[in-house]
Amino acid sequence: MSLRVLFYVQHLLGIGHLTRAATLARAMQADGMDVTLVTGGAPVRGLDTGGARIVQLPWMRAVDKYFKVLVDETGAEIDDAFKAARQARLLEVFAETRPDALMIELFPFGRRQLRHELLALLEAARARPARPAILCSVRDILVQSPKPERVEEMLAWARAYFDRVLVHGDPGLIPFEATFPLAARIADLVRYTGYAVDQRAAQGGGEDDTDAADGAGEVIVSTGGGAVSEPLLAAALPARALSRAAGLPWRVLVGDNLPDDRFAALRNQAPAGVIVERARPDFTRLIGRCALSISQGGYNTVMEVLSAGRRAVIVPYAGGLETEQTRRAALLAERGLLQQVAEERLTPARLAAAIDAALAAPAPALDTLRTDGARETARLVAEAARERKP
Repeated sequence: MSLRVLFYVQHLLGIGHLTRAATLARAMQADGMDVTLVTGGAPVRGLDTGGARIVQLPWMRAVDKYFKVLVDETGAEIDDAFKAARQARLLEVFAETRPDALMIELFPFGRRQLRHELLALLEAARARPARPAILCSVRDILVQSPKPERVEEMLAWARAYFDRVLVHGDPGLIPFEATFPLAARIADLVRYTGYAVDQRAAQGGGEDDTDAADGAGEVIVSTGGGAVSEPLLAAALPARALSRAAGLPWRVLVGDNLPDDRFAALRNQAPAGVIVERARPDFTRLIGRCALSISQGGYNTVMEVLSAGRRAVIVPYAGGLETEQTRRAALLAERGLLQQVAEERLTPARLAAAIDAALAAPAPALDTLRTDGARETARLVAEAARERKP
């Protein structure tokens, strides 16, 4: 009988958390597990879960980069009734699924504003006679909390509820304790998986690739879901004419979260040789064929670009309290793997200079970093589930 996995993920502004969860779900499905992915954010077009079942909770999003106000799909601020309905549905899915392994993305190291439903889920899992293995799925770098007491709270929840903390990173680049200073106190729970990378970028195509010419030799400009994309988009088109890449074809991929009127304006401004279109489900394959990637510093895009051996310019998103993208980009830039431009210093001229430097540099090689994180995650989930079985 296949191991049953229930995997909870919530995205509030960008789509990176959900994209990484989908990569992990595909790996677990490929390993013979029966995966149910429960998502609480806005639906994303073309999400490939490899056959995993998707359950959509009543969805919510953050209104801005500070994540303090959450609204539903109508734009109304969520209230107690909304929270109760979501929690009830989540517990219903848990009861229906009867998982051998319960995996929760980010919590307890983030998503504190959703603790009401997550602690209820964890209590339900712990109360089951044959309780599932309980795992946290967390990226390599945390956004550091300005309140020390919150770090102690994270530690207490990790120790109380979780069997494993799966860190999707490589301590050779950045150890978990660099952004979670109490990591030594849960060292027995922590397992590094390596970076969870969609390997289709490295493959650069396949038999099911209907537009195999798209992306080949192009400069690909991408901004994830598009919610915080406008500074990079505003600088990219003017930078083209100032750079060595002026003669290359450019493809600008705009996430669905950028409103239609601003998308239309950007497309109307595009000169000959530049294609502006909405983000595509075959993005990873486009990356695998490109001459250069220009993007923000999200976990998924950066590691897919580098894993595919593509040259890259990164403009890390640094709005609100975000430090994660800037820190990862700086570490990778120190190794000569990419060029970066700080968001607060972004101008077309500086972006053009970074483009020229990236094109002049050798193609990056990740020989010293682990990028098999999706496959290793599947192995560790199966191992934890088997250990819990009576």
